[in-house]
Amino acid sequence: MKQRSFFLVLLIVVISLFSLAGGIFAWTVRSGPLSLAKSSLEREPQASLLVPKQSPLMVSLLVNPDSLENLTSARVPLWQRARVQRDIKKLEMNLLKSTGLDYRQEIKPWLGQELTLAITSLDYDHDNVNGTQPGYLLAVETKNSQLAKEFLQSAYSQNALKGNNQLKFESYKGVNIITQNSLKPKTDTFLNSSAVLADFVLFANRPRILREAINTLQVANLSLKSSPLYSRALKTVEPSRLGLVYANLPLVSAWLGNVAAPADSSIVQTLTVNLTLDKEGLVAQTALINDNISDSSAPILSGPVGAFKYMPSDSIVALAGSDLPELWDKIDKELADNSPLQQLLNDALKRLENNLGQIVITEDIFPWVKGEFALALIDTTTSPEWLFAVERRPEVIVGIENLNKIATDQGLGFGSVSVLGNQATVWSQLENQQDSSNLNTLVKGIHATVGNYEIFASSVEALKIAIKSSTRTNIGLLQDILPQSNDGYFYLNWEKFAPLVAQKYPITKVAQLPLDPVLEHLKSLILTSLGRKDGVSQASVYFNLSSS
Repeated sequence: MKQRSFFLVLLIVVISLFSLAGGIFAWTVRSGPLSLAKSSLEREPQASLLVPKQSPLMVSLLVNPDSLENLTSARVPLWQRARVQRDIKKLEMNLLKSTGLDYRQEIKPWLGQELTLAITSLDYDHDNVNGTQPGYLLAVETKNSQLAKEFLQSAYSQNALKGNNQLKFESYKGVNIITQNSLKPKTDTFLNSSAVLADFVLFANRPRILREAINTLQVANLSLKSSPLYSRALKTVEPSRLGLVYANLPLVSAWLGNVAAPADSSIVQTLTVNLTLDKEGLVAQTALINDNISDSSAPILSGPVGAFKYMPSDSIVALAGSDLPELWDKIDKELADNSPLQQLLNDALKRLENNLGQIVITEDIFPWVKGEFALALIDTTTSPEWLFAVERRPEVIVGIENLNKIATDQGLGFGSVSVLGNQATVWSQLENQQDSSNLNTLVKGIHATVGNYEIFASSVEALKIAIKSSTRTNIGLLQDILPQSNDGYFYLNWEKFAPLVAQKYPITKVAQLPLDPVLEHLKSLILTSLGRKDGVSQASVYFNLSSS
């Protein structure tokens, strides 16, 4: 076994296999009775009995990939089975090629139906001298505890014989805890302590975390399972699940900020994500609970958004909805200050505003988008371009006049041009050509009235694409999947988005290499908000998975 921590590798291996199995299972569900598939998935994370109430985050995967592979073999045609087996073997090779681990020989024989990873505390020792020290716990269910113990003993022994670490043994309340301390300078093992407790193999970053897990199991009211907040969160999602994520957002925000406590301890906000199955495939249901909000709010939309027809069906990303000020107000109220979601959203807006000069999006655009709207990043012959369609209303006309004024203040010129029979206004800028006295006209933006909508684009080519798209039926892409009542939807074409991100941020390509067998099945995803009921805001993410 190589020096690299086999504990961390184990985490990646099992999560990746679960992800791949979930994709395979979603395909088989479309080929057979959904009720049979769901009946075996109605379980809660048993490891919640080991996780303390104050846990900021718990991620659980609740289906063994081998059982799904067996189900696939019984339902999928012969040509499809070969592809499934090839993907699994490729995934194993990518993840384990730098280690001595063999999944099928060393892990598969004892792996059970659940894997849970949790942050147990923000600072487990409360020592100001050594800074903030979060606690991490990985619980892997075992169907054969003896084989699991033999695996641990073999793995530790091999590493010790190679002089990589020194072993320390401890017995705590009848449970044997093994800790490996690295003998190499400046080298540490992330999950360096392990134990076999009940039906779980436990790994933690410190033996103290394992001792606390043992105490938590023995005293029921210490566990996350007994937390009223956790119980309430579970009731917001369906019982049928492949996996579950439970996050206490103020605590997660503190963890991301590497601090020992949230900025405001009075904020109570949780996010629950349930990975489940639908007739269309894999679905992630989310429920956001904010104790500062107890009312109900019906979804804004009762049908498809007409503005979406101007967004081409092969858009890289697309967003559609209605009454942007009301939608933004909902989002702003439901997100706690300084929460991770709030931080991500504000960062995205700032990045976009950096490219828009003097325009403040929430002040100069949001207020007048009262009707339907759609926004998309699209592919063109040169580079990705932006499209924005908004239903024309009196306030929209005023908003356009304000944008024209801002453009003038920035020194942009105006021109008029005909685009596919529609009169369009062009915002342009003159630029000196290098080593030349000639001037080059740069198009900074263009907009035109098409039907009952105003279409904004970052280039003439993009505007042409939008106008041509309106003659085709793009709404059908979403109409067959999404519920009629929703607050809007976000579409991501993974096949087009992934290369674009890898080109701009090459490191992401390296990071996703081990997961290629999983990601190559993902074609696109759609996120929609479903309104709020009794203070619980719900949304769903639909994953479009390829079976080829």
